[in-house]
Amino acid sequence: MPQITVDYSAVLAEGFDRPGFAKALHEEVVRTAAAKPEACKTQFRAGGDTTVGPDTAGHAVVHVTLGLLAGRTDETKVKLTENVLELLREYLKPEGGLALHVSAEVRDLAPSYRKFDA
Repeated sequence: MPQITVDYSAVLAEGFDRPGFAKALHEEVVRTAAAKPEACKTQFRAGGDTTVGPDTAGHAVVHVTLGLLAGRTDETKVKLTENVLELLREYLKPEGGLALHVSAEVRDLAPSYRKFDA
């Protein structure tokens, strides 16, 4: 914990400093949600096709999902998502006049969540 997934339109790859964003994101999760630095894990997934409404071109999407163990207040979750969006403004510099759609959410991991490290 936390389990972080960043889904993004592949067209953003050149203008998205993913290593820098992940480092800053982990620091933010530690500061805001009291996570342990060594527990932060982020996976980036590039999507090849993006469609927004009826348009098939000219748009790009980024969505960050943060899965945390239950117990954080709604206020903490809101603050964390707002701070994540601010970080994306810093580390995401799209080219080519794309219409950018950026979102983030914090969700509680299910009680069945388990993990192992090997």
